[in-house]
Amino acid sequence: MMERQQSAITEELASKLEMGTLTVEEFRRGIETLLPQADKKRQDILYLQCTSTSLNGEIIGMSMIEDGQLSEIPVNLKDWPYKTVIEAIRDGWRIISFPSMSLLTVSESDPQGLGFEFILERFKIDEQ
Repeated sequence: MMERQQSAITEELASKLEMGTLTVEEFRRGIETLLPQADKKRQDILYLQCTSTSLNGEIIGMSMIEDGQLSEIPVNLKDWPYKTVIEAIRDGWRIISFPSMSLLTVSESDPQGLGFEFILERFKIDEQ
């Protein structure tokens, strides 16, 4: 919805500019409407532990921060909001950290690190 509104504002500003009728005040109002307000923008974080580095690998651990609060994750895996990383991506999450191959286990007898962890983010803008 917001993209259509932004496109409409952009087209209106461009049209008025081409006709030579765009005022400074209309230009400023249009720009203010198009730019997201920093104080209204919130970052959510999703931390996923998986069985592999694959985006389709099963999620075995999850933490989520939404609206600045640590979200309660259901105990039962069947009730989790996502079963794979790709499901989270389809829901608007963006990967900001892939599993570090240097932290992966070299062998069962020589554990080297933390495993298959993805960190994702999404930004929401309050519509107030």
